[in-house]
Amino acid sequence: MSDSMQIDSPPPGGAIDEGLYSRQLYVMGKEAMMKMQNASVLVVGLNGLGVEISKNLALAGVKSLGLYDPAPVTLTDLSSQFFLNEEDVDSGKSKAEVSAIKLKELNSYVPINVLSQLEESTIAQYKCVVVTNVSLEEQVKLNEFTHKNDIGFIAADIRGLFGQLFVDFGSKFTVIDQTGEEPLTGIVSDIESDGTVTMLDDNRHGLEDGDYVKFSEIDGMDKLNEGNPHKIEVLGPYAFKIKIDSSFGEYKKGGLYTQVKMPKDISFQKLSEQLANPEYVFSDYAKFDRPPQLHLGFQGLHGFQTRHQGQLPKPYNEEDASELLKIVQDLAAQQPNILGEGVEVDSKLIKELAYQARGDIPGLVAFLGGLIAQEVLKCCSSKFGPIKQWLYFDSLESLPSQENFPRTAETCKPIGSRYDGQIAVFGKKYQEKISNLKVFLVGSGAIGCEMLKNWAMMGLGSGPDGKIYITDMDSIEKSNLNRQFLFRPKDVGKNKSDVAAAAVQIMNAGLKGKIESRLEKVGPETEDIFDDSFWNGLDFVTNALDNVDARTYVDRRCVFYKKALLESGTLGTKGNTQVVIPNLTESYSSSQDPPEKSIPLCTLRSFPNKIDHTIAWAKSLFQGYFADSPENVNLYLSQPNYVEQTLKQNPDIKGTLQNISDSLNKRPYSFDDCIKWARLEFEKKYNHDIQQLLFNFPKDATTSTGGQFWSGPKRAPTPLTFDLNNPDHYHFVVGGANLLAAIYGLKETGADLSHYQKVLSELKIEEFTPRSGVKIQANDNEPTEDASGSIDDDEIKKIAASLPEPSTLAGYRLSPIEFEKDDDTNHHIEFITAASNCRALNYAIETADASKTKFIAGKIIPAIATTTALVTGLVCLELYKVVDGTKKIEDYKNGFINLALPFFGFSEPIQSPQGKYNDKSYDQIWDRFELKGDITLKELLDHFEEKEGLEISMLSHGVSLLYASFFPPKKLKDRMPLKLTELIKEVSKKELAPHVKNLIFEVCCDDKEGEDVEVPYICVTI
Repeated sequence: MSDSMQIDSPPPGGAIDEGLYSRQLYVMGKEAMMKMQNASVLVVGLNGLGVEISKNLALAGVKSLGLYDPAPVTLTDLSSQFFLNEEDVDSGKSKAEVSAIKLKELNSYVPINVLSQLEESTIAQYKCVVVTNVSLEEQVKLNEFTHKNDIGFIAADIRGLFGQLFVDFGSKFTVIDQTGEEPLTGIVSDIESDGTVTMLDDNRHGLEDGDYVKFSEIDGMDKLNEGNPHKIEVLGPYAFKIKIDSSFGEYKKGGLYTQVKMPKDISFQKLSEQLANPEYVFSDYAKFDRPPQLHLGFQGLHGFQTRHQGQLPKPYNEEDASELLKIVQDLAAQQPNILGEGVEVDSKLIKELAYQARGDIPGLVAFLGGLIAQEVLKCCSSKFGPIKQWLYFDSLESLPSQENFPRTAETCKPIGSRYDGQIAVFGKKYQEKISNLKVFLVGSGAIGCEMLKNWAMMGLGSGPDGKIYITDMDSIEKSNLNRQFLFRPKDVGKNKSDVAAAAVQIMNAGLKGKIESRLEKVGPETEDIFDDSFWNGLDFVTNALDNVDARTYVDRRCVFYKKALLESGTLGTKGNTQVVIPNLTESYSSSQDPPEKSIPLCTLRSFPNKIDHTIAWAKSLFQGYFADSPENVNLYLSQPNYVEQTLKQNPDIKGTLQNISDSLNKRPYSFDDCIKWARLEFEKKYNHDIQQLLFNFPKDATTSTGGQFWSGPKRAPTPLTFDLNNPDHYHFVVGGANLLAAIYGLKETGADLSHYQKVLSELKIEEFTPRSGVKIQANDNEPTEDASGSIDDDEIKKIAASLPEPSTLAGYRLSPIEFEKDDDTNHHIEFITAASNCRALNYAIETADASKTKFIAGKIIPAIATTTALVTGLVCLELYKVVDGTKKIEDYKNGFINLALPFFGFSEPIQSPQGKYNDKSYDQIWDRFELKGDITLKELLDHFEEKEGLEISMLSHGVSLLYASFFPPKKLKDRMPLKLTELIKEVSKKELAPHVKNLIFEVCCDDKEGEDVEVPYICVTI
């Protein structure tokens, strides 16, 4: 084992290392992960596809990986096998031996075993067997054994831009959860005697016919609360029906429903049967007729290899292509059911398969390798719906035009290069073009690592004029190691971009000196670094970002500089890709996801009904206690006239001043004081505040219409009685005490339960006394509680008078805490989990563990290596089209996939919208008026009137209005002779930054008819 493997020993008792697998756990769940940790997988064939699958499985955390490939390393393997390099060629070592060394570094919890031979007794030890680049006869033989012994079997091959996948999980395979989505839940409004269930307040239930639900908290139909699943019939978006009879009684009120995931048995046939009667999953519905053709085509390639001692057809060799076509036509005649009656072999498609058969394309390897690894995990975990049983995929649209890059037997022949697998498909000239590209990768996390690996295999940027720029301001954390595969445990704490750049230069020595890594964020504040010359020097840009704001900024830059943008993202098993082409497609910013649905304030404050509400409340409590309060104290101590200034801006000044007063006048002087504070806050939040709420709205309260107040989504709470032996109560005090101590710089004493008991036994708890006149917002339509009255000046003066003079605390400051979700020792998640669960106990809501709380409070994006690999593969297949420069929108594809279902959807990008003024058409996204030189305002106005037939009525730069036709005549006269840079300086009162070379102006114009018309913006290059 190498030094880089010195990380945690496996957790005791087969537990899961949540620090490493946290993002994957949110996708797979603990039950599925435990199954994976007990399942061993065998991979046969360690070419590019085999190692891609193995890499993803090692990162995922299966029990162990067996590798079998005794073949020695050859130069052609380097086309896509990223764990091999030139030094391994002719070393005498097998592909499996060399690959095992690198695979062991990925995850210390996954042993890697190299098999010297394949014997049935050895194969029987594995849960799933994956074979790549193996003869059809051997596949059938292996599958006979695996099918008979209930071992999962997957066979796959890649031939150029064509891919094939076969799956057999046995005659009876049980799927526990087909989608992986959270079970749907909702509040019941009514249940009729015939079993019709309606939702509350027109909330859609989202269920489908045949789904199952269980009920709880139903009043009047107690039998429904027994937890038995009920099959539903959907009546509409707001109602469904279940089977009940008179024995269930009469519905009175209340109730919740929860979707129940029911196991499903699936039967697979073995390979020998499926060859003759294939069942397909379609990867692209625009190519509905291709799977049967390729089913015969791949069989034909095996037949060709049998005739030619294992050799595949030579690149673009007409004789070999004709021979393959004849073999396939014979197969079609022998199996007429494959193509169907009257359907002939597609000779053009089969010849293309022959031309490319020796091709090895890194993008397709990444796509299929991610897909296959997820199928293996389905076999190991019984989670998500498997492929049944064949999938064929091709990306023929990625082929460049013959005019630009001719493909012949001569241009595509091997040249003794590691890129021969790519040259076999695209030709030598195209390889030269790729190697001399200048590209910018924004982000080097999960997608960034995979992208760089693919680029290294492609040789992108490796030529004399080539360059790869990458930037990422983040450093490596332990949780990254599960999917950001260029990083190792020894790299934790280092800069992502630096480590990623160094790693891929080891994968491909041709990239040495060709990658420039940076740490700057790409944004308005770094436009002096990523300036005009930088952007203008690029061929295209690829995003590998995890937030929308950064993506939209890069998108705007690409639109301005007219650079193609390759965009992608993942969310668990879901992934999407988008290609943005100048003057052709819409941009990334052209469409937006709907805004996240916010929780109503009154629900958060007083009427939670699900755990999401209590977690949001607890995070707000954390923010108020440990961030906002100490920040306000520091502002008071450091800003003159803080009270007067805040009074003007903050209507809730009373609460702010009271917090400052309490923070300074009642500050803790020991850790024991912090324990007491936390205990008193518990009493206030979970007992006194709840009693006050019930004083305002008793449990038998009614509404103005006579209905019960505590009904529907409103759950009547119960005050908590503090119990230090209750884990949630205890952790609220522990977390709160430690966090308060950190704010005041007090030392935590390592106190145990007995110490907390001793301190709290000395603490006197005041009895609750209800307060009259307290206003509580009962619904969204009422005014919020902090807007319900005028500010009480006398009370504010009284609180302000209680504040100590800042001069008496010169230099004294508190330490506000910034929420950090991934450090389990800092008490952040401990406190929020306990605070949320205590509130959930108030309202009889099911509590959540720390993992689920972290997921919701931290807004964590669930992520797995398989989806990431697949998505970057699709991006690279689009990259080939960008390099070719095709301007046919139908050649490009945006992708939408969900590996859980599995679902694959591809569509043409949307064309950029067109506008018109006078008789001129323009592209609303990509076009602008371009002028050169620092001209005067008058020259600008005259130019548009004379050249464009447009009268400018308003001209602005940023937030500055430079010109308007309604300005007073003197102002207009004074501004007309000013140069544009002078005008901007005079109006904005700011100097232009030295790096600014382009001035952007927005205009309002009238056309020749005097009508207001939309036109592009103006870009003046100075």
